[in-house]
Amino acid sequence: MTDPDQTPNAPFAVTSSYSKVEQLARIRLIRSENVGPVTFHRLIERFGSATETVEALPRIAKRGGRNKPLKIQSISEAQDEIKAAEDIGAVILFHGDSDYPPLLAMASDSPPHLFVRGHGHLLKKRCIAMVGARNASLNGRRFAERLAIELGENGFCVVSGLARGIDAAAHIGALTSGTIAAVAGGADVVYPPENQHLQAEIAEQGAIVSEMPPGTRPQARHFPTRNRIIAAMARGVIVVEASPRSGSLITARMAGEYGRDVFAVPGAAGDPRARGTNQLIREGAILTESIDDILEAFSGLSNVSLDDVEASDFIHGSPVNTPDDMIDEARVWIETLIGPSPVTVDEIVRDGQFSPAAIAGALLELEIAGRLERHPGGKVSLIV
Repeated sequence: MTDPDQTPNAPFAVTSSYSKVEQLARIRLIRSENVGPVTFHRLIERFGSATETVEALPRIAKRGGRNKPLKIQSISEAQDEIKAAEDIGAVILFHGDSDYPPLLAMASDSPPHLFVRGHGHLLKKRCIAMVGARNASLNGRRFAERLAIELGENGFCVVSGLARGIDAAAHIGALTSGTIAAVAGGADVVYPPENQHLQAEIAEQGAIVSEMPPGTRPQARHFPTRNRIIAAMARGVIVVEASPRSGSLITARMAGEYGRDVFAVPGAAGDPRARGTNQLIREGAILTESIDDILEAFSGLSNVSLDDVEASDFIHGSPVNTPDDMIDEARVWIETLIGPSPVTVDEIVRDGQFSPAAIAGALLELEIAGRLERHPGGKVSLIV
């Protein structure tokens, strides 16, 4: 629950790239039915703005074969979300704003907007993530805290998920140098309860980020999406103790998919908490026994600024104008080509006689209609 004794920080100054009308439209778009982050960005690519897209959503859904009305967030609901952010002392960063985390902005599934409490300037620093077991050993927690201190001393901002165990130790070690907590619920919601004081300290000395509206209680489905933020906004992910099926390994694998370095701290044979990290090392992760292993991997990047990093080109390009009749033909063809078994979009493009833009438009219409599902690895399937 929200801590009533927590005094919200004054927001850091932000100049948005978008008008108030477009900001409301962007919030409405991502909160509308069948619109996720990847779909959001593809819709912006097609229509040029969220304002135009929200107006087009009913037509898109109908073209995709939907018969019942699509649920679209109202303007008043979007206004309530903005007001809720103000009430907790948070700012809203939109994808494309200059203060939005630059590496996260490059991910195709980057959040359309983030709620930020605390020192938002940390989001532009060189970030490295540290994750690990919730039931971490005493030695594991001590190692994580010491490593976080040393990372801070070497100019890194430590990102983690504010979970028990390794996450908490990493945040504690980096409090004085700069730490970012990516949380699964609202930026004002304390979770887990035992980290209440730590979360308050991070809000005062570091930054808390979330893509969920204020007041949202974290649910199981929120944690994998939180993990992608951790993986994508950092230059690398360090794993300290993890079981083979832990969320920490999911974060590490996401980092690999984003092209980030993965570091793993080896553990003792027989300790279940070491099986995941040792497995990562066998799969090619950088064996990490000290800060030197990390600094060596980043030796060529220590002085590289992120100020000039650009977001994905498709976010800021001109609208893609593809004739409706071409999209119609592509959609009919796609419906005969794929079924409930996921296939990659690349396979559809290679196997077809239609342009990538026509195929992308058809996939969008099917998805907004609720007839197509996206899967990890750029795969899609029809919902039957």
